[in-house]
Amino acid sequence: MVREAASPPSFPPIRNPCINLLQIYRLVRQLRSLEIGEQCLDLLSKNRHSCNLLAFFLWSSPGSMRLLLLVITSAYRPLVSNRLSERVVRRTCNAIGLFQTLASHPDTKMSFIRASMPEYLYAFLKTRSRERNYERLRFASLVVIGSLVEVDNPEVVDYLLATEMFPCCMEIGTTFSKTVATFIIYRILLNEKGLNYLLSMPERYLVVTHCLENMVEILDVEDEEYLPHLLKTSLAVISGSQKMKG
Repeated sequence: MVREAASPPSFPPIRNPCINLLQIYRLVRQLRSLEIGEQCLDLLSKNRHSCNLLAFFLWSSPGSMRLLLLVITSAYRPLVSNRLSERVVRRTCNAIGLFQTLASHPDTKMSFIRASMPEYLYAFLKTRSRERNYERLRFASLVVIGSLVEVDNPEVVDYLLATEMFPCCMEIGTTFSKTVATFIIYRILLNEKGLNYLLSMPERYLVVTHCLENMVEILDVEDEEYLPHLLKTSLAVISGSQKMKG
């Protein structure tokens, strides 16, 4: 008699936002479930800061990364056709949120980069639309890149420069997106290779300085949180250009 394959363990407390380590592990295993996979993705994203092992579970669990990539890349077509639904944006942001967990964890960050995972987010950074759904995807993607540069690591800067991820979208989107984008540029410019990259071509230097000048002119009174990042980045550019001249 052939015994039926055991179904994956069910996850009863789907309504409970506070979950423990075992439940996190079960959620990761059930990401591929056709019945509750989307719910598991949503819960994992909401609880991604509560489990230090989540990044390891995601990276080592067979099929998990493929599933996240599938969710993210499935948003490309509606992205370019201006047909982003609320459900698509929510699912994609949840997957990007788990990317941020991988990008910020010291045990998975470099593997995440060496597998070129951040490049799957570049499509969301290149959009020029200011609509809310586009902004949600833009901000979530910028947070992932921001997590990569948060700790000084020359290999991270080398990767971002090699893939031409030098975000000049400071003038697009909400103050939150502009703040993260400026922070990323500032962190890149703190690295000598990043500064040399900016100053090696007049076009790059002019683009960044033009963005900075525009942001100074259009800053609102409410943008107090953004101003320090803007000033630090401006000072880094000025200091670098003076060193090149000297």
